[in-house]
Amino acid sequence: MEETNLLNKELDESVQGTATMVESIQDGSKKLYLESYGCQMNFSDSEIVASILCKSGYSTTRNALDADVILMNTCSIRENAEQRVRNKLRQYQKQKKQNPSLVIGILGCMAERLKKQLLEEEKLVDLVAGPDSYRDLPNLIDEVEGGQKAVNVLLSREETYADIAPVRLGKNGVTAFISIMRGCDNMCSFCVVPFTRGRERSRDPESIVQEAQELFDQGYREVTLLGQNVNSYRWNITKKNELIDPSKPTVSFAQLLEKVALVSPLLRVRYSTSHPKDMTDDVLHTMAEYPNICKYVHLPVQSGNSNVLARMNRGYTREWYLERIAAIRRIMPEASISTDIITGFCDETEDEHQDTVSLMEACNFDYAYMFSYSEREKTLAERKFEDNVPAEVKQRRLNEVQALQHEMAFRNNAKTLGNLYEVLVEGISKRSDDEVYGRNSQNLTVIFPKNNFKPGDYAMVRITEYTSATVKGVVEN
Repeated sequence: MEETNLLNKELDESVQGTATMVESIQDGSKKLYLESYGCQMNFSDSEIVASILCKSGYSTTRNALDADVILMNTCSIRENAEQRVRNKLRQYQKQKKQNPSLVIGILGCMAERLKKQLLEEEKLVDLVAGPDSYRDLPNLIDEVEGGQKAVNVLLSREETYADIAPVRLGKNGVTAFISIMRGCDNMCSFCVVPFTRGRERSRDPESIVQEAQELFDQGYREVTLLGQNVNSYRWNITKKNELIDPSKPTVSFAQLLEKVALVSPLLRVRYSTSHPKDMTDDVLHTMAEYPNICKYVHLPVQSGNSNVLARMNRGYTREWYLERIAAIRRIMPEASISTDIITGFCDETEDEHQDTVSLMEACNFDYAYMFSYSEREKTLAERKFEDNVPAEVKQRRLNEVQALQHEMAFRNNAKTLGNLYEVLVEGISKRSDDEVYGRNSQNLTVIFPKNNFKPGDYAMVRITEYTSATVKGVVEN
């Protein structure tokens, strides 16, 4: 999956390893503590896990010390994320010494990739469950309580969890994730996701629309459609272009976007993440047509050099990417664009790095998620290439792109000064109880006076202050 954490401020905390669980509606006799790392898909999966276990008599807790079961939903994108999880698991093992009946489990990508090390060699967990085996969690916990270690990391070609109503774990009650597909058929050479999450499969669009409608009826005012590569969403059609059910129509991602947008004009729609090779004009035209589809595109480039992109097995060139950016600007001039960038990939030369710098300048991204390359086991890059760019060179190149993005963010935020935006209120500002924050259609977070606004309200806000990271405004009627 793309190296991106497109979460709002509240959910950003869970990405860094702080659980943001709320008590479930069901008052279960046992307590479940869930902690999520990585991408939005992991957070969405945690909501499915909570739903499955709530039906088995668990309620979620925000205090690990109260838990009967601790489950960590993990990410394998970068080495430091894995190390952070290991450190937390060691802490929980100390807790287990005081409470031997405590069940400690690991879920997600890291679970599938490192099951043997975590379960047998390091003895950090009792239970390992891959992304397609969450329905089996009650049985796996029973096995552990019976004195056994428990593992299920089987991948599925059919599992989408479409019939499971997630327990919403975010605290604001305004924004929610909807998983529209699982797995990934792209084989980017740096990425472990195809090996940890399996083949790509799309979810029935009617179940997606129903979930969006239920969220809106419950007071939610924004949904984010999630997938490893949402642009390749295809329902009721096989990879060989054969209909699965001849009595039903096929549905593309552009058509799905429209269906969700039609739930209500008051329901904002976002999505993540796009792959440049599959970003088509029909998606952009659908976004432009419906005001409630947010005018924001996250389009990960990873590198600005075509040779590096070929080594990454990205499936597009520098020229293709720039043409897609031009299409976004042409069809939605008001749209904001963000990206992902990896510095120091295998064999990257200084000239190739400078191509990334020049592409950033040409695209003028509003935001970028930037990382130095971190080799992952079992990936194509590990088997085929040498991780031969020195660490200090990777870091220097990362510093360069970060400094450039900082400058561009400052300039882009300066352009918002005096503009009037419709902002969806998401919560109270962390800096002051007298201020609230929310985002506009372009994903710009705006802070403004609280007045009588509450989460879920819309406000018209004129921008009065800015920095490279913060934008503030005042409300206009």
